[in-house]
Amino acid sequence: MMKTRYLAGLLTVVLVVSLALIWWRPPVRPPIVVGGELPGPCRNLDFDAVPYVVCEIDPRGYDVAVFLKGSGGKAFGSLETFDKAMSAQGRPILLAMNAGMYHEDLAPVGLLVENGQEVAPLNLADGAGNFFLKPNGVFMIGKDGKAAVMETTAFAAAKPEAMFATQSGPMLVIDGQIHPRFEENGTSRFIRNGVGVRVNGTIVLAISRSQVSLGSFARLFRDALQCPNALFFDGAISALSDGSRMIVGGKFPAGPIIAVSAKRE
Repeated sequence: MMKTRYLAGLLTVVLVVSLALIWWRPPVRPPIVVGGELPGPCRNLDFDAVPYVVCEIDPRGYDVAVFLKGSGGKAFGSLETFDKAMSAQGRPILLAMNAGMYHEDLAPVGLLVENGQEVAPLNLADGAGNFFLKPNGVFMIGKDGKAAVMETTAFAAAKPEAMFATQSGPMLVIDGQIHPRFEENGTSRFIRNGVGVRVNGTIVLAISRSQVSLGSFARLFRDALQCPNALFFDGAISALSDGSRMIVGGKFPAGPIIAVSAKRE
């Protein structure tokens, strides 16, 4: 009788554990795709033993724009959806990248300007998370066609006329200095992407092909890419496409998107 009760109890435990394993499954992340030929303005670069794709864009020779929603008023939600929509509209894209943080509904956390129209206001609030690891900043294309990365309070004071703008955080490099709260090589490691602007106005987009710390990522922009000001876009969900396929990243969600295309006549 004791043996029968023991076996029955053991079978009950096994059944409960089996059902729990069936009910709970670890979250499935989209596969990370790394490969393929690079878009025209881009090149491979290694820095601090981390491989990157770096794209250097002269805004005088390319159209650079920021997007959030399609013609139906709904956020694109991913680079894959964005690329398909642009292709269907006959607007070929050379490269696209996620370009700022967003809420659960994909609305931008901070400033977003599309075609000279403010879609979301500048966010000067304090809070938790990378966006609020101040100083944060704004990447913009002015109505004069010139690009800039500006610290948020400086942007608020200057009130520049932006044709396109996206706010994110933290700043990586501020007037040639690494963000004061970064460790030299901290333990937080993700695939990361961001943007910098050189003194001559060249826009530099970079995305790591492997995990990297914020400190090392900031030094990439300052030391290797010669950007006196640079802004972090995001980590873990960072992605780059060439308008038809993913170069780095997977089917990750995206709020604001920066896209580069051939200059329209």
